[in-house]
Amino acid sequence: MLVNATEMLIKARDGHYGVPQFNINNLEWTKAVLTACEEMKSPVILGVSEGAGKYMTGFKTVAAMVSSMVETMGITVPVALHLDHGTYEGCKACVEAGFSSIMFDGSHYSIEENAEKTKELVALAHSKGLSIEAEVGSIGGVEDGVVGAGEIADPAECAKITDLGIDFLAAGIGNIHGVYPANWKGLDFEALDRIHKATNNIPLVLHGGTGIPDEMIQKAISLGVSKININTECQLVFAEATRKYIEAGKDQQGKGFDPRKLLAPGAQAIVDKCKEKIELFGCAGKA
Repeated sequence: MLVNATEMLIKARDGHYGVPQFNINNLEWTKAVLTACEEMKSPVILGVSEGAGKYMTGFKTVAAMVSSMVETMGITVPVALHLDHGTYEGCKACVEAGFSSIMFDGSHYSIEENAEKTKELVALAHSKGLSIEAEVGSIGGVEDGVVGAGEIADPAECAKITDLGIDFLAAGIGNIHGVYPANWKGLDFEALDRIHKATNNIPLVLHGGTGIPDEMIQKAISLGVSKININTECQLVFAEATRKYIEAGKDQQGKGFDPRKLLAPGAQAIVDKCKEKIELFGCAGKA
């Protein structure tokens, strides 16, 4: 059974650990993430971008697949199915499709329009028992074609959005999506501290978790971050493991071309990476 993310993130906030959001892209990805989290007894948020949802033939397909896998795999840890960087229309579609949590990314609108749309979606999500995340200050990099320069969020704007009744907040603090460049300046912890103080201790979200040094992740958790998003890192290890399998010629041995064999090394790499992140975030055994 899917749950919304509110309770698991409040527990994480109060317990000073982070809950992972691992983005999923297909059945193998989902199975790998659920396997790792069940073994580590960690709560988990399965993130789905609108692009990934479309790739998997639609949000209804994703919701049906995840719900069935949670049941048939005997998953006992809390699992939330969450729309990542959703549009206004995408949020509504995920509510109808059976997701348990949504994110509305209105950061590219004026703060007034962001607030107006967020307020409407808060009412819709809560009426259906879903949790909702909002964003202030863009996250750097590219996510589903949306380019962000990594602006630092204004604490006053963060407070304005938080006061609308959202459950957790993504605020730009210099983080970016994808691989971090060599000249990246790091997270702005002073900004994070100001945002945390301005938002009444709401669970905060760190997007772009791939490539942030471990000590920065842990410091961010100590300053109110309760949810850390990982996507690119799983893609990188999946690609590397698959490449090694093919370059070693294993796909040419016996029935090594069988997709169940071909995809197995990449899937195991995702399991291993998820376990590594769960240890780092301190959420092992917190289910």
